[in-house]
Amino acid sequence: MVRSRWVCPLVAAFVAGATPIGYAAPLQEAAMRAPAAAPGEQFPEMRIAAVVNNEVISVYDLVSRMRMIMLSSNIPDTPENRKKLAPQVLRQLIDEHLELEEAKQQGIAATDAEIKHAIAQIEKQNNMPPDTLNDFLKARGIDRTTLIDQITASIEWAKLVRREAAETVAITDDEVDRAMKRLKEHANEPEERVAEIFLSVDNPAQDARVRQLAEKLRQEMYQGARFSAVAQQFSQSATAAVGGDLGWIRPDELPPALRQAAEQLKPGGLSPPIRSAGGYYLILVLDRRTGNGTSEAGPIFDIVQVVFPLPPQASAAARQQAIEEAGRVRTEATDCPSLLKIGKEKAPQLSSEGELRASQISPLMRKLVEGLKIGEPSQPILQRNGVGVIMLCSRKDEGPITITRQMVADSLLAQQLDLVARQYLEDLRRRAYVDVRV
Repeated sequence: MVRSRWVCPLVAAFVAGATPIGYAAPLQEAAMRAPAAAPGEQFPEMRIAAVVNNEVISVYDLVSRMRMIMLSSNIPDTPENRKKLAPQVLRQLIDEHLELEEAKQQGIAATDAEIKHAIAQIEKQNNMPPDTLNDFLKARGIDRTTLIDQITASIEWAKLVRREAAETVAITDDEVDRAMKRLKEHANEPEERVAEIFLSVDNPAQDARVRQLAEKLRQEMYQGARFSAVAQQFSQSATAAVGGDLGWIRPDELPPALRQAAEQLKPGGLSPPIRSAGGYYLILVLDRRTGNGTSEAGPIFDIVQVVFPLPPQASAAARQQAIEEAGRVRTEATDCPSLLKIGKEKAPQLSSEGELRASQISPLMRKLVEGLKIGEPSQPILQRNGVGVIMLCSRKDEGPITITRQMVADSLLAQQLDLVARQYLEDLRRRAYVDVRV
């Protein structure tokens, strides 16, 4: 089983502040500085990390991609994390080289318009003004080419897989009818909304390393990394493109090992690594609902959060200064847009907006949010990573979703495209010459 990216998994969380409330953690953006080379030696980042057919992946390429992934996933940039993540990130780069090479041979290319649209989507998802992503990356020491390469590979691979599938995959009306019938028959049964991260193990020698990676990703998510962003960057399932979200499913639709793990979790709960035939899974239960559409995860809060970061061992004077700054922001903000604007100006690293289920928020923070009126800023809150101000923009309860034939057809097509993508990439890897040197 290999990573499939038939849908372009855009980096959806470059803004480090887009961290679930109650699990916030500051993103460390220290540059990865390579040690000086000895006389007559290459600088470490100019050395070869891997050779893929006739193409070279340099250590610089690997370092740049790791930095971008850690930034987008809110994983601290530490030597330990780099060591844990490097093998998986290098594998992604190898896969992308194979995909790009195959696309070129098949006469498929991403257009400038497609790449520009993808960048605009990233900016929109992160509430960034148009044409500012380049400056954002530059300020954090990330080469723009790193992002462009990932976007280009995703777009071209999507085109290639769809063209390959066009000859063999066709979703018929009968298939949609049968799926719609099954949905109707089970309409009154309980469902759960589950997200997944899948890390494949291609041979037994990889097992321990992949499990360690799964444990590391789980640890980082407990400390503040967002599940959806981690899934987009690391999961080797087609659901990576949508943050690992499997949607609403009945418990019996999950494989036995995953179902057993999900049964032990409350909404908002994250499983330990689960070994399957092909690799390891991490499962997040987002919500549960009964047959009448009643959710167990509580209402959905639309929230703006501004956090002034503090180091773990901040002095009393530094904490007081952050509290005073948060208090000034509280009095200046008149509504959610103005609070977000102020946050982006004064505390851009940890200012964010977005919708959160009540189950995604820590109990103490949930109590605070539930006590706020719409448009009311909270008092300054001393959090683990700083001093914050929260404003509740809206609150809603998610009602039952009407499933359409098009939604069912799209789901069936996605499953088929995933199978085609996995087999296609397996074939490419089997035929390729790959020499890993780090």
